Amino acid sequence: MAKALFGSIVAPHELRVAGENAALRARVRRLEEQLAVLREERDAAIARELLSMAGESADERALASTSA
Repeated sequence: MAKALFGSIVAPHELRVAGENAALRARVRRLEEQLAVLREERDAAIARELLSMAGESADERALASTSA
């Protein structure tokens, strides 16, 4: 009986480790969320740049066809 009771008691260092683990998991979640936002911003910037480049190419082709 004593062994069963002793096994159910959580030592203070185990509580500290569990608390640190929970804090680290929360930090990882926040960092993953920040990473997702940054990736979305990067993808949007790349898309804008590609659209801008495509528009410039279309303008250059239009100018070339009118001058020919």
